[in-house]
Amino acid sequence: MGQLPNSEALMQGSETLAEVSVLRCRDGERAVSADVLAVEVPVALEYNGISHVVMLASPNDLEDFALGFSLTEGIIAQPSELHEAEVEQRDDGLLVHLQIASERFVALKERRRNMTGRTGCGLCGTEALDQVRRVVTPVTHRQHFADHQLLAGMRAMQALQPLQQQSGATHAAAWMDAQGQVTLVREDVGRHNALDKLIGALVTRQTDLSTGALLITSRASYEMVQKAAIMNIGLVAAISAPTSFAVNLAESAGVTLIGFMRDHSYVIYTHPERLEN
Repeated sequence: MGQLPNSEALMQGSETLAEVSVLRCRDGERAVSADVLAVEVPVALEYNGISHVVMLASPNDLEDFALGFSLTEGIIAQPSELHEAEVEQRDDGLLVHLQIASERFVALKERRRNMTGRTGCGLCGTEALDQVRRVVTPVTHRQHFADHQLLAGMRAMQALQPLQQQSGATHAAAWMDAQGQVTLVREDVGRHNALDKLIGALVTRQTDLSTGALLITSRASYEMVQKAAIMNIGLVAAISAPTSFAVNLAESAGVTLIGFMRDHSYVIYTHPERLEN
């Protein structure tokens, strides 16, 4: 079998897609053709000159990712505490330089963890069991949605995923506003990264996160629910299943958790009071 040509990045903004030559096999026949892959690169976050974490991520919307990650990981409490975010291209990946408030940096150094990320990791770098369960203030608002809004929102989100449509390898997190309109979508090879990108973008736009719902194209893991609850998001709807750990957290945190969103059906696991027939 001859050697296939090397991959070639498709210049689309942050080079989020790459084209490769592949051998397609069908009914015993092989043919060389082109395929499109989602680009995945190491992304390092550096706070006030100190390296904190390396994640594997899609190389787009990294300023949103940096802000969302900093908020959902408790590194900063308010977006104003992130003073600057600058992305630098390195030979071996991307480095995001972050400048945060001095008191937050002191707190970060005191609890610093050695986190080496991998795509979709759930509790990267957690060193002890007592670090897993973070204190989350229960979500108390009761923003209601009709079931037809959720179903329509899921369909709308799928139409707003260009990376997934071309590569088949990315997750998405979407924001549905109080009127049931999907107003913002972020994609990434990692489901947690997509959510952090979405949260960062929403916070930058000064969105009231108590007024909408979160739609995700993955399973609902504990960390996904935790990130939503920390940001006061009251409803999380996932295409796939939740885990038992996620359901327990959603129940105690006051989050409506929905799984198995399909064209005409879904399953409510916690707090059904936010859903209307």
